Amino acid sequence: MNPGKTTTTEQGVFHRIAPLYGLFYCYQKKYYNAVLDGVQDHLDLSIYKRIIDVGCGTGALCSVLHQRGFIVTGADSAVGMLDIAAKKQENKAVRFLQADVLKGLPFEDKSFDVSTASFVAHGLKEEERKTMYKEMSRITKHIIIIHDYNKNRSFIVDIVEGLEGGDYFNFIKHAKAEMEESFTDVATIDINKRAVWYVCRPRV
Repeated sequence: MNPGKTTTTEQGVFHRIAPLYGLFYCYQKKYYNAVLDGVQDHLDLSIYKRIIDVGCGTGALCSVLHQRGFIVTGADSAVGMLDIAAKKQENKAVRFLQADVLKGLPFEDKSFDVSTASFVAHGLKEEERKTMYKEMSRITKHIIIIHDYNKNRSFIVDIVEGLEGGDYFNFIKHAKAEMEESFTDVATIDINKRAVWYVCRPRV
């Protein structure tokens, strides 16, 4: 399941299961550190400063980005996720706020150099994804990074996503084409066997 989903019922679900996500916090930090190390030859993020992580969950990516010197904001609709993120001592300098990207984020246009959404898009319906992309384009000056699954999904992921009833399978089929409707440029970086970065440029 994915903390990027934002209906009232889903917010409640992610609030309740936040402690389970919290158990994987250290694993997630290790994962994101490996990802950022691996993409350095393809994309130099160090030239940017202000980053927002949309659907930040318990804040693992926010923590990694902050430790690498970025000014970081984390936004999520689930209070339980944000409570865990904010209680981490290492995240005291990270700004966390409850916000629903599908209803609009409380920031001026082009407030951030970079925006990210990690394993959020595949859990949304097509129109919701397009809404998220449009809002991320609005608040971002330079680069939007959609971090999600590629087509090399595992059998277990097939089962779980099928049971969840989300739009995972359509996302995988049409991800780049959908993003090209919302952004001026979309490139891909394979970050591991089962995941990819869609690196997008916002519309002016």
